[in-house]
Amino acid sequence: MTYKVLKSGESRSFPSSHPFLEAAAQGPSLVFIGDKAGEAFREAAQVAKDAPFVAIELGSECLGSHTGENGGKEGSNVVGFARFRLGDAEPSNLIEVVRQSATDPEALSLARAAFEAAGFRVAVCGDFPGRIVDRLIRPYYNAALRRLDEKLATADDLDMTLRLGLGYPEGPIALLHRTGLGHHYEVSMRLYEALGDAAYMPARRAHVAHQRAKGGDR
Repeated sequence: MTYKVLKSGESRSFPSSHPFLEAAAQGPSLVFIGDKAGEAFREAAQVAKDAPFVAIELGSECLGSHTGENGGKEGSNVVGFARFRLGDAEPSNLIEVVRQSATDPEALSLARAAFEAAGFRVAVCGDFPGRIVDRLIRPYYNAALRRLDEKLATADDLDMTLRLGLGYPEGPIALLHRTGLGHHYEVSMRLYEALGDAAYMPARRAHVAHQRAKGGDR
């Protein structure tokens, strides 16, 4: 199945060249990437409706914000996707594909096959803000930052405990400082605003990092 990639704005999933992009041809399926992918899709909606599958790169938003919803019957040949990436780190090999309640199973299968053909591991999820990984890890990162504020332990000891005790390759404090506390703030705040769950409210240190970044500091 061939597909055409249409880029609109900066893509977090594909900040550089990748076999998935290099394999793109002239359709008939369409893949919209970039931070303005949803807008580009809406402008091309009439053309996209006849494609075997359409994939739209998402941030933290729901796919339905671009396709619309219809009383629980929403769904078409369109899926959402995002390649998981922490802050400024390189994107991972995981693609989260978003389906709606009535997404065409054949379109979903074709989109999944296209990503897998480029070497990605694919997880399919429902249409929720933040999808799977961010919904799971952002409260964990916020909790680690709050325990640091409470002086439960030093940053090094918190990280060492989770690395040695749970086998994590990198502790949460070191990871967030390496990939960007400011980015964690932005994602957590969007989820907090969308879901209203206090677990997603950005921890104080993330808020400080965000303020410093706005002021031109790191």
